[in-house]
Parts: sequence; structure tokens; C-alpha cells
Amino acid sequence: MGVGRMCNTQSKLSSNSNYSLRDEGPCNIDVLDSSSLSHRQFIEQYAYTRPVILRGLTDNQKFRVLCSKSSLLEEYGDRTVRLSTANTYSYRKVDVPFHQYVDLLLKPQSLEALGSDTLYFFGDNNFTEWQSLFDQYRPPPYGLPRTTRAYSFGVAGPGTGVPFHWHGPGYSEVIYGRKRWFLYPPDQEPHFHPNRTTLSWVAETYPYLPQEEAPLECTIRPGEVLFFPDRWWHATLNLDTSVFISTFLG
Repeated sequence: MGVGRMCNTQSKLSSNSNYSLRDEGPCNIDVLDSSSLSHRQFIEQYAYTRPVILRGLTDNQKFRVLCSKSSLLEEYGDRTVRLSTANTYSYRKVDVPFHQYVDLLLKPQSLEALGSDTLYFFGDNNFTEWQSLFDQYRPPPYGLPRTTRAYSFGVAGPGTGVPFHWHGPGYSEVIYGRKRWFLYPPDQEPHFHPNRTTLSWVAETYPYLPQEEAPLECTIRPGEVLFFPDRWWHATLNLDTSVFISTFLG
């Protein structure tokens, strides 16, 4: 059983919300088969100007097997992982055994929860302990000039995610589950509260955005890789219990 099936997704998140995690939303980002886009075309058309989703860019079937629930718990269950609060600034860090995170904290997100109360495993990886896993990951081959790759690996429950923030360019790949993405260009800062979760933003703010403030968005699945350019605002929402990895180009 994959990690992506550890929890059942809640169809409705609260009695006063019409939002369902079954809703993948629209997709207004270019989605291309990687065989139709060369590295040069990627650089010229997307790398510095807009996000794109590429299908078949990587082959991570072996990595997927290693990321199943049973494999991760067998190899890393007793190892300590560092959790961050799921707000814009990730003020608080908490260290727990990985099995405790899976058993107690990997659960559907409550609509009422604040980002500061939500502990999220993403990014704070001990690369010495997790190196054998990362060695099996095949990153997207399309790099950017004068950059190197750095990985951030995560496991999270349905309804979780990170609120709007920005950093350098990179890729996001889902190994299990589905992840909904919302993006804005650097000069269009979205309206959001830094301690409200993406889930609450989607349920309470997103439906009432005027057309000129609508984000670029799409939901990615295993086999798809999303590229985001430098300094683009973005927020994510895991629609299922998900395993995912980002490749930052710094």
C-alpha cells in the first residue's frame, strides 16, 4: 500500500464550507509531453517567464517503490524528522520520530486550523540519513545555466500545504497523491493571511476573487512535473495523503 493511501480524503471539510478535496479545479497552465519540448525550447519559452507542467520528463518508478508506506517506515521509521509549521514564515520547528509523524500527525487538515498549529514534513531533511533515498531519485534533466540542484522531500496529509511564498526557481514532482498548485507572477502579490492555511484560502477567499486576481493553477499527479520560475508566488494544497519532492535550482 502506498503512502498516498494511508488516509482517506475527507469529501467535505466542515459543515459551513462547500469546498471538497475531490475538486481538482481548473488548469490554466501549459501541460506538455516532455518529448514535444526540447531543453532549448524550455529555456526560451518557460524558464524565465511562466510555469509549465511536463509529462514523462522523469522516470521514478523505482523511487516510487522506495516511497511506499511500508518501505519508508521500515527504513526511516525510527529516525528523527524535523517538522515545520505550515505558515508563510515557518516560525516553529519540532523534531519527532518519523513513525510518530505518520501514526499521529499525518491526517486530514481541519479547515479551522491555523498554519502555526499545523506541523508539516517538508524541506528540513537530514541529507546524511536520507541520502540513500535521494540517490535513487531521477531529477528533471532540464537545468538552468549556472545553477545546482537541491532536494526537498515531503510527506503530508490531505488538506495540508504551504501558503503563498516565493523563492528561486525549481520543479515539483508528486510521487503519490495529487497536489493542487496556485501561482502568481512576481509583480502580482496575492492577498492572503500568513497564518491561514492554503485550505482556508481556497475555501474562503479563492471563490470570491475577481477575474483579474485569479491565479494560474493546476493539479499535478504522479508522472507530471511542474516547473516554477524565479520569485513566482505559489501556494500548494495536497488533495490526498501525498509524497512529493522538489528540486530547487539555486
